[in-house]
Amino acid sequence: MGIIVITCFKPKEGKDSELLDVIRDHIPVLKKEGLITDRVCHVMRSSDGCILEVFEWKSEEAIDNAHKNANVLELWKRFENVCEYKKLSDLEESKQTFPGFEPVNL
Repeated sequence: MGIIVITCFKPKEGKDSELLDVIRDHIPVLKKEGLITDRVCHVMRSSDGCILEVFEWKSEEAIDNAHKNANVLELWKRFENVCEYKKLSDLEESKQTFPGFEPVNL
């Protein structure tokens, strides 16, 4: 059974476009490595500029395998250079019953 996750990336100062470049590569790399399902990924922006990504891992095993996969680890280093990881609860929108976000077209 798959696991749907919501990731939240806060771009470092001046790194907004670089973060979007990494996000453009994220899903293709995870798909190529066979770690995620074919479910559509959604990318959106919060009011404070965080970028959220919603996608589905194939399984817990796939998540574990991602932590040992050289291509994924390289991609995650790129993320660390351009953003901070945030919790969904850090976002102002998370306080709303039906939070809304701006769609991001990659």
